[in-house]
Amino acid sequence: MVKKPLVVAVSAACLNLSLIAASQAAGFVEDSKATLSLRNFYINTDNRNGTANPSRVMDWGQGFMLNYQSGFTQGTVGFGVDAVGMLGLRLDSGGKATNASSVQNGGMFPRDTDNSAVDEFSSLGATAKMKISETEFRYGTLMPKLPVVVSNDGRLLPQTYQGAQVTSKDIKNLTLTAGQLERAKNRNSTDEDDLSIAGSNGAANAALRRNSDHFRFVGGDYKVTKDLTLQYYFGQLEDFYNQHFLGLVHNVKLGDGTFKTDLRYFDSNSQGENRKADSTGLYVSSGYYGGTRTTGEIDNRLYSGLFTYSIYGHTFGLGYQGSNGNSAFPYLNENGGASTYAITDIQINNFTRSGEDTWQARYSYDFAQLGVKGLTAGVIYQRGDNIRTRTGDAMEWERDLTVSYVIPEGQLKGLGFTWRNAMLRSDLPAVSQAGVPGQRDVDENRLIVSYTLPLL
Repeated sequence: MVKKPLVVAVSAACLNLSLIAASQAAGFVEDSKATLSLRNFYINTDNRNGTANPSRVMDWGQGFMLNYQSGFTQGTVGFGVDAVGMLGLRLDSGGKATNASSVQNGGMFPRDTDNSAVDEFSSLGATAKMKISETEFRYGTLMPKLPVVVSNDGRLLPQTYQGAQVTSKDIKNLTLTAGQLERAKNRNSTDEDDLSIAGSNGAANAALRRNSDHFRFVGGDYKVTKDLTLQYYFGQLEDFYNQHFLGLVHNVKLGDGTFKTDLRYFDSNSQGENRKADSTGLYVSSGYYGGTRTTGEIDNRLYSGLFTYSIYGHTFGLGYQGSNGNSAFPYLNENGGASTYAITDIQINNFTRSGEDTWQARYSYDFAQLGVKGLTAGVIYQRGDNIRTRTGDAMEWERDLTVSYVIPEGQLKGLGFTWRNAMLRSDLPAVSQAGVPGQRDVDENRLIVSYTLPLL
C-alpha cells in the first residue's frame, strides 16, 4: 500500500523534470539558425613597376562556410553553442611563390612545401555561449568587428580568433564589450598563430618574428540620441602596444537628405618589450625612426573625419586622416591579411604610414532610384602625402571602383555579383631600402559571386 504512492510520486517527479528539461531546451532548438554561405572569388594583381618577379599574381577559388547558431536554453541563465565549418577549394592560381615565373599565386590559399598553392584547405570552430538578461558571454571562435580589432574578410574565407568576449546591453542605450584574444587563424590558413604586428610578424625577416598571446580589449558605444553615438575603446597587445580610441557618429536631416559625421581618434604607445625595441631591435613596429631605421618603438596618433551626404540614391563623401608619430599605426597583423578601423582602409592599402596625411573623396549610387533594384556602384579616390622616409617625404594614391548587383527577388534572391577594380601608385621604391618602405605600383581586379542559403 505504501509502494504505490511512492511509485506514483517518483514517476510524477521524473515526468515533471523531463517537462522542465524539455521546456528549457526549447529555446536552444527553436531559436537555432543555420546557413550555408558560398563565395566564388577571383583576384588578379598586376605589378606595374619593379624588375623582380612576380609581375602578376592570380588566385581563383570557391569557398563554403557552414554557420550554425543555437538559441539559448530557457531560464535565468541560458546556454548555447555556435559552430562554423569552412572549406576552400582552389580552382586556379599562379605558379610557385619563389620560382622565376612572372605569374605566381597570391596567397589566397596555404602554400605547400614547394611554395605552390594547395588544392584545398578547411577548418572548424566552436563557440560556447551563456546569456544572463542582456549580457552574453562567448568563449571559443570569434570574429570581432570593433574599432581596436577587426576580423579580416577580404578573401575566400574569413579570419577567426580564439578567445573570450562579453557583450552587455543591460543599460539602456549603452553597449559594453570586453574580452581577450589569444590566437589567430588567418584567412588563408588552417593553423592558429600567435598574435603580432607589422614589423615583427616575420614578413621581412622570419628570424626576427616576435609574438604575443594576449590581446585585451574593453569599451562601449553610448547612444546619446537616436542620431548621435559616442564610442570609447581600449586595446592592449601584450609586449607591443596600448591603444585608446575615441569615436563620434552623428546623423542629421539636411533638406531631403542626411548628413553624416564620422570622427575617429586613436592614441597608440609602446607596452612591455616594445619599449626596449629601439635598443634591442626586437618586438618592433614598422615606421621611420631616422637614418636607415624603419623599425622601432610604437608611437602613433591617428585621427580622421569622414563627412557624407546622402540624397535620392546618391552619397557624396569627403574625408581627411592624419598619422603622426615615428611608427606606423599599429594593429593586429599576423602576415596573412589584416583589417583596420581606419577610414582609409580600402582595397589595396590602408594609408596609415608614419607621417602620412590623406585626403579622400568618394561617391556611390543606388540604382533602385531608377527602378533597378539591387544594383549599386561607387568610387573612392584618396591621396596620402608626407610619408616619412630617409630620402624625404613620399606620397601614394589609390582609386577604387566597385559595381555590385544582388538579385532582389525570385528563386535566386540574394545571389550577388561584385566587380572591384583598384589602381595604386606611389613614388616609393618597388623594393624596401634602408629607411624607405617598398611599394609596387599595382592594378588589381576582383570578381566575387556570393550566395547565402538558409538551412534552419
